[in-house]
Amino acid sequence: MKKSFIYILTAFLLCTTIISAQQTPAPKQVQDICIIGATAHIGNGQVINNSIIVLKDGKIELVADATTSKIDMSNMEVINADGQHVYPGFIVPNSTLGLGEIDSVRATQDNDEVGSMNPHIRSLIAYNTESKVVESMRPNGVLIGQITPQGGRIAGTSTIVQFDAWNWEDAVIKTDDGIHLNWPNPYSRGKWWLGEPSHLKPNENYAKQIDELTDYLEQGKAYLKGEKQKKHLPFEALQGIFKGSKKLYIHVDNAKGITDAVQFAKKNNIEDMVIVGGYEAYKVTDILKQNNIPVILKRVHSRPTSDDEDYDLPFKMAKILVDNDILVALEVNGGRMERMNSRNLPFYAGTCAAYGLDKEEALKLITSNTAKILGIDDICGTLESGKDATLFISEGDALDMRTNKISKAFIQGRDISLETHQTELYERYSKKYKNQ
Repeated sequence: MKKSFIYILTAFLLCTTIISAQQTPAPKQVQDICIIGATAHIGNGQVINNSIIVLKDGKIELVADATTSKIDMSNMEVINADGQHVYPGFIVPNSTLGLGEIDSVRATQDNDEVGSMNPHIRSLIAYNTESKVVESMRPNGVLIGQITPQGGRIAGTSTIVQFDAWNWEDAVIKTDDGIHLNWPNPYSRGKWWLGEPSHLKPNENYAKQIDELTDYLEQGKAYLKGEKQKKHLPFEALQGIFKGSKKLYIHVDNAKGITDAVQFAKKNNIEDMVIVGGYEAYKVTDILKQNNIPVILKRVHSRPTSDDEDYDLPFKMAKILVDNDILVALEVNGGRMERMNSRNLPFYAGTCAAYGLDKEEALKLITSNTAKILGIDDICGTLESGKDATLFISEGDALDMRTNKISKAFIQGRDISLETHQTELYERYSKKYKNQ
């Protein structure tokens, strides 16, 4: 009893510490801002070597070549960014940022709901804007994320947020953008503890599991067409994927599963679907291209899963898909520490560039391509007039961890703080040991 009390008290103190470390979101933009002299990486493949960028009322008003465009800057805050680089804010999809804080403390985890079919579970209302983990994304340029529930067969509904807000209502960029389905694995491994060989074998329940999904969607369609005498929240949530207002994100890695998932979506008249993970998507590029299906590719910094695969397959997979005219974005899932690794998103894109992709094409994997896949390309993802002023200034190449040093960052025109728990600790201990 005494031990249980100590455990509960420890968890409470940890949670209290997390809650008390509140961030202070930046105030709304009131003065026009002009960034001049930087190399602007537009995010759509274009580069302006000597740019002028004007931010007004939280929006980008002008992006132009400073050598040919002259404007009146007398009433503006002018940022001289000579020799630096400007990028659109990086976007991390399929993330549990804000849904968990300390992996080893269950009380801080809220990313997985009880049950198997949970299309009505909304990640947004569980999103914690005061998370120290979320705060640590911004110094690397990751300013927007798709907050996604996990677990079960249908995990729930994601929402896209920006990373500088008082609460989840303020954070929203796009509410309930899509439903996430974890596709059954057509293969299973032998149970070694029962003496079975550990190699892959066909999953005997695979067809049954797909039938269960099909039946569930059919029940949902029947409910939505009926009189709805008694409200059914899970079936109500499915309406968006049938009408096209929500995307269906199918999480699947192997080639057979991807092929079957595409056929499943077509059979159920779901036109807007996305493959998430897609480790073997390079094996089925024809079916993806024919059906215009994008891929959110799992963590680039991974090892090959089979002995007969190229050692650098995960590094060059994005190029293979891009060369086959498939719209590709990058995520950070594919191993442990997913939330923490979200800050490394730009360096995954940098690895793709090192293994064959053009640098600006690699940048698109975490900016404009991601925005298109998530359906927010009308407001972010590129440095273009009329879009949200969500961008940052880096001293060097933001896709290289050696030169990704951000001096300024803006979210919807607000000059946000780049201070985090890590920078505070750095300042604290660098002073302690400076003279030793």
